Amino acid sequence: MTNVSHISALERRHEMLEQQISIELGHPSQDALKIQELKRKKLEVKDEITRLQNETRH
Repeated sequence: MTNVSHISALERRHEMLEQQISIELGHPSQDALKIQELKRKKLEVKDEITRLQNETRH
């Protein structure tokens, strides 16, 4: 997989995580641990996107 296609896949994953977080925040009985885990995964994906974008630019 090229960096560009990998970045695109990661961007889709990032958006899916954002949607999951929004859904969880909308529940009357929010699961704080689940939300925290989703946010952590989202940040990891964002960091990977940034790393790959920097590699692609060099």
